[in-house]
Amino acid sequence: MDEITKILYWISTGLLIPVIILLLLFFAKALLLIGTFYSMYIQKLKFNKQMKEVFDQLTKENVRDTLASTLYTDKLLSSIYLKKLLSVLPDCIYYDKTLNDFEIMCQKELAGSQTLAKIGPILGLMGTLIPMGPALVGLASGDIASMASNMQVAFATTVIGLVIGAIGFIVLQIKRRWFAADINNLEFVAELLKKTN
Repeated sequence: MDEITKILYWISTGLLIPVIILLLLFFAKALLLIGTFYSMYIQKLKFNKQMKEVFDQLTKENVRDTLASTLYTDKLLSSIYLKKLLSVLPDCIYYDKTLNDFEIMCQKELAGSQTLAKIGPILGLMGTLIPMGPALVGLASGDIASMASNMQVAFATTVIGLVIGAIGFIVLQIKRRWFAADINNLEFVAELLKKTN
């Protein structure tokens, strides 16, 4: 039994360096996510302000002409798929396919934030528990310096893991709201386009 316990101990302590490296990589990814999210937020504000006025004027008679004269951006999914709705063949099947493609792209866009929200705290917890073993051994043997060093690593990895998770979770929630509103708008336009045929 002692041999098995030692093997498990060495495996777990051997995972500390990979966990710390992964935490640092995910932290860098979280910082990049904040930057891209802020850029997307600014573009979204401008586009939504413009499109609110456009959507308020839409009817089945003017939907194609009004949307054809609208300025689009290639940096927002909603803008790209609104343009696609106008360019597909005028048939319900193609409108539905475009809407489904948009939903798939939304899920793909949310995947990065979702990964950070889930994996960050997991890695943080692993980074907390792994050094606790050596810290307790240091405490038992009276080596306070070793214990303090291991506890410092444990607390630091917890904090970084929680920061990563928080960034991923907040961005995920905001993007979900955005995409829900975008799907609603695209379905509205698709219904108007169906009635024009």
